[in-house]
Amino acid sequence: MSPLLKKQQELPEITPPVRALLVKAAREAAAQAYCPYSEYPVGAAVLTEDGQIYTGCNVENVSYGLSNCAERTALFKAISAGCRRFAALAVAGGARQAAAPCGACRQVMAEFCVPEMPVFFARLKGGRVTATTLGALLPLAFRPGADAPGRN
Repeated sequence: MSPLLKKQQELPEITPPVRALLVKAAREAAAQAYCPYSEYPVGAAVLTEDGQIYTGCNVENVSYGLSNCAERTALFKAISAGCRRFAALAVAGGARQAAAPCGACRQVMAEFCVPEMPVFFARLKGGRVTATTLGALLPLAFRPGADAPGRN
C-alpha cells in the first residue's frame, strides 16, 4: 500500500443517541450561519474518533466563491485543532428537504475521512434523518495517494 493511502480505519458504532446528539449540534450550529444572500442557514457537526464534536455553519460572502459551507467549517475547525480521524458527520439545513453536502464538501471529506464514515443529514427542524456513508455520496473520490501529478 502506498504510504500516502490511508490505513483501514476502524470506525466506532454510531448509536441512535450519538446520531441524535450530532444532528442536534448541527441544528444548533445553523443558528450561527451568516447567510444574508441565500437566506439558507446550514449547520454541521463532525465527531472525531476520540469523541469530540466540532461544529460549523455556512459563512457567505458577497463574492460567492469566497463563501464556506458548514461541513468544511466544522472539518477545518477540527483539523486546525489537530484532529485527523473522524467517526461521523451530520448536516442540518433546509425547511422542506434536508440539505446534503455539496460536491466541494464531499471532496474535502474524502481528503480526511474513510469511505465508510457515516454521514447524516436532516432538516433544520424535525423530520426524518437520512443516513448514508461518504463512499455512497462520492463513490469515485479523488483521494490522497491517487495516481495524479504532484501526488507521488
